[in-house]
Amino acid sequence: MSKETTSVKAPAKKRGGRSARRRSREFALQGVYQWLISHTDPVEIDAAALEAEDFDKADAEFYRSLLHGVIDDFVATEDAYKPFVDRDVTTLSPIERGILLIGTYELKNTATPYRVVINEAVELAKSFGGTDGFRYVNGVLDKLVSKLRPYEASGSKDAR
Repeated sequence: MSKETTSVKAPAKKRGGRSARRRSREFALQGVYQWLISHTDPVEIDAAALEAEDFDKADAEFYRSLLHGVIDDFVATEDAYKPFVDRDVTTLSPIERGILLIGTYELKNTATPYRVVINEAVELAKSFGGTDGFRYVNGVLDKLVSKLRPYEASGSKDAR
């Protein structure tokens, strides 16, 4: 055998276990966090993201839609999840608040299945948030689904 099968590698759709969309959400979260904390101009946030390591592996269009969508529709996005939090939203960790903003925006404005939105938000919270922040994010977004996507939420919830 002149050809070795071990030298052939299958093309990797994901690098480091993270898809382009997950990377986009991570960069969007960093941008939303920066905007919440220091009110940095979104143009400056975009410029920094473009310079960041591994941004080329993210879905740039999806990143921009999340970051700018959250910022442009901030009040309505935050108002959508407010009824499901147990305290004033300004007292939430800026990471959990950012994740809730991104998840809410996605639920309101994309066709991404709600289970994917919630799972991605939970993964962000596990990676960047506090110890039990992912549980809080999961609970809030789970309740929000029945308000924003009742047609989707009416299916089997136990599979989530």
